[in-house]
Amino acid sequence: QVQLVESGGGLVQPGGSLRLSCAPTGNIYGVRSMGWYRRAPGKQRELVARVTRAGSTYYADFVEGRFTISGDNAKNSVYLQMDSLKPEDTAVYYCNVATMVENYWGQGTQVTVSS
Repeated sequence: QVQLVESGGGLVQPGGSLRLSCAPTGNIYGVRSMGWYRRAPGKQRELVARVTRAGSTYYADFVEGRFTISGDNAKNSVYLQMDSLKPEDTAVYYCNVATMVENYWGQGTQVTVSS
């Protein structure tokens, strides 16, 4: 069973930056899009950003130009550059790879923004 492995989370001060990475442990065929979601304490999981195989991107309103998603189609890997981080960005971040028939999820990586 292919799994998604995330890295790059951690503790950062407000205004700081982090870069999240996500890569599969094996081959995934028929990828349509890749994305990042997050779940803050006491809240539901929400979409942060998504990139299609063609390169089109979508960002949630709360991103406000601070994050940049990118994907490597050859590796089915997805990245999230997060700048100008705010305390309200604190959450567990999950990567997602969607195909025609299946959704793959990472195990989550904790991002904590605090002084």
